[in-house]
Amino acid sequence: MGLFNMTLFSVFVAGAALAVSHSQPDARHSKQPNVIFFIADDMLPRHFNCLPQGKGRNLTPNIDRLADEGVVMLQQHCASPICTPSRYNVLTGTYASRAQNAWFTETTGELKGQTKVEFNTHIVKGQPTLPALLQRAGYTTGMVGKNHVVEAHGLKRFKNFDDSARDPKNVSILKSNHDHVCQAMREIGFDVVDRVYHNNPDFLGLHEVAVQNMDWITEGGISFLEHASKQRVGVEENQKKPFFLYFATTVPHGPTKEKRSWNADPLISPVGYLSEAPKGQPARHTIPERLKVAGVPVNDDTCNMLWLDDAVGALLATLEKTGEIDNTVIFFYSDHGQMAKGTLYQGGVHNPCIVWRKGGFPVGKTSDALTHIVDFAPTILDMAGADSGGTAFDGESYLPILNGEPQSGERVMYFELGYARAVRKGNFKYLALRYPADVKSMTPEARRTALEEWNAERRRKHLRVVTDDPSAPFSHLTAVPGGGDAERGSTGSRPGYFDRDQLYDLSRDPNEQENLASSPEYAVKLQEMKRLLDEHVRALPGTFGEFGK
Repeated sequence: MGLFNMTLFSVFVAGAALAVSHSQPDARHSKQPNVIFFIADDMLPRHFNCLPQGKGRNLTPNIDRLADEGVVMLQQHCASPICTPSRYNVLTGTYASRAQNAWFTETTGELKGQTKVEFNTHIVKGQPTLPALLQRAGYTTGMVGKNHVVEAHGLKRFKNFDDSARDPKNVSILKSNHDHVCQAMREIGFDVVDRVYHNNPDFLGLHEVAVQNMDWITEGGISFLEHASKQRVGVEENQKKPFFLYFATTVPHGPTKEKRSWNADPLISPVGYLSEAPKGQPARHTIPERLKVAGVPVNDDTCNMLWLDDAVGALLATLEKTGEIDNTVIFFYSDHGQMAKGTLYQGGVHNPCIVWRKGGFPVGKTSDALTHIVDFAPTILDMAGADSGGTAFDGESYLPILNGEPQSGERVMYFELGYARAVRKGNFKYLALRYPADVKSMTPEARRTALEEWNAERRRKHLRVVTDDPSAPFSHLTAVPGGGDAERGSTGSRPGYFDRDQLYDLSRDPNEQENLASSPEYAVKLQEMKRLLDEHVRALPGTFGEFGK
């Protein structure tokens, strides 16, 4: 497995208040830094030239620059490998099972107290968040791109998915929905919000606008950076107001086909047709030309990655132009692992990232320190010298690691998603699969009804259908026969996938092919791992099967 071999990791016991360490950076970086958190959507290991799986396969000079000049965190992980909970983790520093929105709490009630972490974990007004804490520390905060996590009320539904996006009535709805989402983002701590996809393109309400527009998002990011810099002109150096930009792309997540992604009509956006094409990135027609010159194959995958890389380049160029690049830290991260999306297997939760600043970090170009998605918020606050305000994070700052200090203490890694929970200690990983009684006892008629309703909505939106077989088994994520599309590629992907208890020795079985849970030789280890899972569940709201009771 090379760089993807995982070793010992754990997270701070959930619910305990964590004070950021305020580790001091070196003298060259003593000011409160600007921070850009660039979160891409569904990147694969093969998309990173800095990883063995992708080396030389992409034309991504700007991401390559971040990796070469910054530090690649080779053992970064996520807790819940689908879009919504991962974004929840980034913006709150806590596990998504702490969500307080009605959809999540109602689902927990329906499951007799068992929490189900999926696309239902939303951030609500009044919750402590990373941007709100940075605001309190004097930062100007901005957001552009994909939301898919902050709860927005009052969104209007279109009667016909195939209606025209040029109809004034439909344009009004698109703009109204966009305004509602922007306001919801402002209410959780962002000063400036613009150019937002409230969900993936296929879920904006009209098929005609279900296309990617990276240039539109980037133009919004550039505008924020320029505005934040102008606010600082003429201000004394020690009084300059730093900024935080949360930049969330919708690519390389689907749709990926040329005419709905990198070579789509640049006038199409989530607010309807624009009056002019966005500016800030190289012209789209140059994408295949540049790939050919570089000797990289021209296909939708490589074109979309170069398109995304152009966005990184545009932000870097803006930082250079405004004079802010010397005091800016960039986190480059994809929302979760893609090799086993929708599961808690290694391919879903192991997810390297890049942390960049000009001049690099004392730790060097790579780090094997074990870090978690819930560590981002406390790390950024630590960099900012900001008070956590008593916020109980589930992660901890790894600024000391970036500054060259060794990782201290043994950590136990915790994961949660759907009807599965997992913990890892050392080379052993325990995964528990617990379907509630009403799911396990679902009648054939109920299964047929659930599947027909699920598929009808997907067909209405011209989306792929996984199966029409109501007898197909459930996935770890969704109580729909055959599972949902998000986990389509990983449902049933391991020999022990449907086993209630799963134990793996990752030192000799990194792909989790041999379930050791029923082996007498590992009975003591199994009980130890179950106790660890119980401790984590007890420290979080709700229960999970027999755990946490």
